[in-house]
Amino acid sequence: MARIAGIDIPKNKRGVIALTYIFGIGNSRAKEVLATANIDESIKVQDWTDDQIAAIREQVGTFTIEGELRSEVQLNIKRLMDIGCQRGIRHRLGLPLRGQRTKNNSRTRKGKRKTVANKKK
Repeated sequence: MARIAGIDIPKNKRGVIALTYIFGIGNSRAKEVLATANIDESIKVQDWTDDQIAAIREQVGTFTIEGELRSEVQLNIKRLMDIGCQRGIRHRLGLPLRGQRTKNNSRTRKGKRKTVANKKK
């Protein structure tokens, strides 16, 4: 199993797919990393040589990924909440941020239904 950026990437998958297991690396960035490291996308991780893994590690190191990226995202959310903007208030209340309706849907953000007594009339 190859270990890149503190993550064990699966060895039985193609390189492009395996690199997306790292937080902060998606499909397009994985393709970009493999292209700059001169590695074919279709080669499986178990067939990578040590030199290829070193080249990939070097390319991945140029990006903000994993723990550093997670903390950066959390700081951005905290900043929004501190300045009291619309998105920050919605974060604080646990509601959808991007203009979705909340009357019928948005159970993912609002959580399990809480029944209110004496609702019928």
